Amino acid sequence: MHVLGISGSPSARSRSGWLLDLALARLEGHVDSRSSVAVRSLPGSALLAADAHDPAIREAIGQVEASDLVVVATPIYKASYSGLLKLFLDLLPNDVLRGKTVLPLATGGSLAHMLALDYALKPVLSALGARDILDGVYATDAQLVAKVAVANVAVAKVAAYVPSDDLVERLDRALRPVLREGVGV
Repeated sequence: MHVLGISGSPSARSRSGWLLDLALARLEGHVDSRSSVAVRSLPGSALLAADAHDPAIREAIGQVEASDLVVVATPIYKASYSGLLKLFLDLLPNDVLRGKTVLPLATGGSLAHMLALDYALKPVLSALGARDILDGVYATDAQLVAKVAVANVAVAKVAAYVPSDDLVERLDRALRPVLREGVGV
């Protein structure tokens, strides 16, 4: 089984990116290979121009096509997934997710935006052919508390996040069908 993680966060140090890494780590030992696409690292001009022929965009699309399990992580802004993720999803071929298992992950400031997974992201994933969409996992800032590392007195930066026990439990529950049965069984 090949798993692909797609990070739709515009930030290199984001809760959604960290949640994606946690999900991929929970799959360790259960997958043959894994890769990641950080949409923020793709050429912005190609994304904005919807240039699916750009080499980096073609490579990222190829990674989606070659995967069995796709884990999509995004921050929620104004009750929807990130615009950056939208740009990438718009470039994917119709039915690219058919026959694949998809796990949607999202983070947001409060529970008020939790339904964005069901009402914004899942319909787009379905439109791309996904029929096996695992239960989405939404995490609030309070469920992923920043762990700060201090390099010196003047510089403090987020080194990682500490997930709440209930978040880890929900993530494991969402991944259970994949871990129990494998993808494509």
